[in-house]
Amino acid sequence: MSTDLEQYDLFIVGAGSAGVRAARVAASFGAKVAICEDGALGGTCVNVGCVPKKLMVLGAHFAEEQRDAGGFGWDVTPATHDFALLMTNKDREIARLNGVYQRLLEGRGVSIVRGRGRLVSRDEVEVTAPDGGAKTFRARHILCAVGGRPVRPAFPGAEHVMVSDDVFRLRALPKRLLIVGGGYIAVEFAGVFRGYGSEVTLVHRGGLFLNGFDGDVRAHLDLEMRKRGVQLRFRREVAHVERQSTGALRVTLDDNTELEVDAVLAAIGREPRSAGLGLDQVGVQTDARGAIRVDRTFRTSVPRIYAVGDVTNRVAL
Repeated sequence: MSTDLEQYDLFIVGAGSAGVRAARVAASFGAKVAICEDGALGGTCVNVGCVPKKLMVLGAHFAEEQRDAGGFGWDVTPATHDFALLMTNKDREIARLNGVYQRLLEGRGVSIVRGRGRLVSRDEVEVTAPDGGAKTFRARHILCAVGGRPVRPAFPGAEHVMVSDDVFRLRALPKRLLIVGGGYIAVEFAGVFRGYGSEVTLVHRGGLFLNGFDGDVRAHLDLEMRKRGVQLRFRREVAHVERQSTGALRVTLDDNTELEVDAVLAAIGREPRSAGLGLDQVGVQTDARGAIRVDRTFRTSVPRIYAVGDVTNRVAL
């Protein structure tokens, strides 16, 4: 082993909600801490999840509130919406939060290393920087907090399909949107895009969306979404997607029904982002989905290597 490596008490792979919190707490107790990240600080929640989604939800509500305003005596001129401006302002707010996260870490004395981390031994992490250069760090303890990512579909034409991460990079509102999935993310985005004026169709292989939620709530939401113009197609799956010469997408369902839309969003679940982390090389056990196995104190099968957050496939997000 080389003895000239930078050494830390704790090295964290992934600067999302879990990793940043762990770094700050450990540093507050006097530990020498480093954290690496190959994307924007804050992880899924800050950049492509909870925070920008809430901004989009809030904005979508204004259309309904404006329609209701007439009943309270307001003379409301028909509104127009600039979706590109919404996304620009969203990006500005997310960039501000990225800066907040950086200051929180640096204020605790945490070293921030930019790049993708990979375990190369039981006490060493190699970080590959955006420019391709690599550097190895040694630590008494290692914490894997790389989070999860959306599952991409496998049907023919899936290369034309968005996942939830891609939604936050849109610069134009799709006039006609097909959403595949029946979980919370799929249903919520159906409401959001309908609020902004998109024609929305939701396709779900089950008999009703939001499996596991209260039955009365699911049934009521089914009726309310239909009232608002969301087209719901249950017990259906996408067979394939084709790009047309016009730029539109032709979607064929498993009953041979064809739909023409401007965009397709697959919200069919999330998976641990553990590929390429070097877990096999150091003996860290994972389950069939690639989630890191941990005990009640978040210890992995390897002493002094821990894991928290979505990469452990417990309570998502």
